[in-house]
Amino acid sequence: MESFENLYNISSVLSLQGFDLSSESSLTAFLFATLSYMVILFCNLILLITIIQNKSLHQPMYILLSNLPINDVIGSTALFPQLLKELLWDTRTIQFSACVTQAFFIHLYGGGAVFILAAMAYDRYVAICVPLRYNTIMTNAHVMKIICVVWISNFILMAVLFHLLLNLPRCKSQMTHSYCDNPSLLQLVCTDTTINNIYGLLVTAFTQVVSLGLIFYSYLRILVACYKNKRSDTRSKALQTCATHLIVFLLLECLGLFTIISYRFKNLSASSRRLIGVSTLIFPPTLNPIIYGLKTKDIRTKIVMLCQQKLLHI
Repeated sequence: MESFENLYNISSVLSLQGFDLSSESSLTAFLFATLSYMVILFCNLILLITIIQNKSLHQPMYILLSNLPINDVIGSTALFPQLLKELLWDTRTIQFSACVTQAFFIHLYGGGAVFILAAMAYDRYVAICVPLRYNTIMTNAHVMKIICVVWISNFILMAVLFHLLLNLPRCKSQMTHSYCDNPSLLQLVCTDTTINNIYGLLVTAFTQVVSLGLIFYSYLRILVACYKNKRSDTRSKALQTCATHLIVFLLLECLGLFTIISYRFKNLSASSRRLIGVSTLIFPPTLNPIIYGLKTKDIRTKIVMLCQQKLLHI
């Protein structure tokens, strides 16, 4: 029996919504996107290499932090090659298989970001609220278990999400977005998507409840512990570390929330919706390593030393 796509002559090539830019504006956007991608790769790789090369940073907090640049590189690499291709050659087509792959890794990035930040909040909770038991609780084995839970659970959640999507017949090939994600792909389906929508909402609710719940509880306990601590230097250092985590988390949450809300407002222009969606995959991966590099003294010192060593060998 012929597949649904062959039966209804559905193309395996999808048409993406472009940014409707002039040739001059497209060139400017291409240069900006290229620069953004290079900055994201450079900053995140510098942060990752710094943590890997310095044994003094082989501590639970930094080991957990090292997952953040890995996740940011995954998310940005899922977006930028296709975006640069579109801007440079004004091509607005993508193979369906490539589109699904891009969407999978973009969603993997989104889920991974909140899970990793939640794991980091848990680490800070143990370090500040029960410091005498920190080394007993946050052993290397326990940290690796946390990392495995973060990545495996995130992968399974997204794999099921896209398995449900691929089981549905498709009767359209015109995307409503400049890149691929699950909501845009669902709009190509010509049958009932209730199960997919419910599962998607459950995944979103689960990730948000787990991450927000753990982060809110951890930082509430941390604030109480800092308030009770009589040493101002210890209190200041703890609050500075927590502030860094909160800035990164709130940035991700706000941009993610704007992206989700943009799908609900039908009156919002397509260009605005596309810009909001792209910003979620540009700003957090760019700012995360900069924020941690500037706000975390140990990392900042090691990055400066690493750069000095590289410059001396040139």
